[in-house]
Amino acid sequence: MSDIALSIAGAARRFGAVDRVWLGIGLLLLLGGLAVPQQTWESVRFAADALLHISPFLALSIALAAYAKASGADNLIAVVFQGRQARMIVAAALFGALSPFCSCGVIPLIAALLAMGVPLAPVMAFWLSSPLMDPQMFLLTASTLGLTFAVAKTIAAFGVGMLGGFATLTLMRAGGFASPLRAGVGDGGCGAGSVRSDGEVVWRFWHQGDRRAKFGRESLNTALFLGKWLTVAFLLESLMLAYVPADAIAGLLGGDSVWAIPLAVIVGVPAYLNGFAAIPLMGGLIDLGMAPGAAMSFMIAGGVSSIPAAIAVFALVRLPVFSWYLVMALVGSFLAGTGYQFYIA
Repeated sequence: MSDIALSIAGAARRFGAVDRVWLGIGLLLLLGGLAVPQQTWESVRFAADALLHISPFLALSIALAAYAKASGADNLIAVVFQGRQARMIVAAALFGALSPFCSCGVIPLIAALLAMGVPLAPVMAFWLSSPLMDPQMFLLTASTLGLTFAVAKTIAAFGVGMLGGFATLTLMRAGGFASPLRAGVGDGGCGAGSVRSDGEVVWRFWHQGDRRAKFGRESLNTALFLGKWLTVAFLLESLMLAYVPADAIAGLLGGDSVWAIPLAVIVGVPAYLNGFAAIPLMGGLIDLGMAPGAAMSFMIAGGVSSIPAAIAVFALVRLPVFSWYLVMALVGSFLAGTGYQFYIA
């Protein structure tokens, strides 16, 4: 291979290694600096101030996620899917609402559970509740939207998981969902090892060099992941505050609108970016007049059934199970938003 070809190949590898989100942030700032330099500078300053404000919560959330991986605490999932189905559903919904699993790990993990013969009902409970809340998201939600909202969203995550799990169990007892997985779906991938692993949980992991190294790697990966999405979110929030009319938001999704929560459920599916990115965006919309219940519905519906997540689910299970998954997500998000709006907010 010629030197020119090698140089091109090397440049292609380096370009491919660049995270597309960070690349998008750079291009956004470059284009903004050329088109609207004053607003771009204001957006950068807004994002920097917001990141500084939540930095203590961000640091704690990163440490918790890295600790779970380094200590092997994520292996405890194997214990959850044992016993009677009703008890498994409750445990799976609770564990899903509290576990630190990332979105990339949930899909293949679910494939592993189903391929190993775990009943669909408790898997559905975990599947629905897991993307909605984890220790990192709880801390960041509490710092941006308040402790009441964070606690309510945690309860909603558990409730949506319970709803989906027991509704699925009822259908299964009537003969439904006998073969949930698509043909050829395996049980490997990111996160799947946690299901099969019987590895020891070492709570004082810092005495072992390999676990200390894993803690460092996970801390860096989590910091980069949260940093890029929160940067995107705060930049978008600054643009939203600058260009979106407050009266339009208040009229469409405000507390007095009967369509606020249903619209938030529908809009939450395609508009959702990422669970962490949605937090400051919802904070900005609430400041503009969005009903708190609508914000809750948006985050629940989007977290479970956003387009990227839905595509992954569609590739994993047969169409009836996929359709049922979406129905449970929409119904659960509507109930969560309504309950929060009229009984808590």
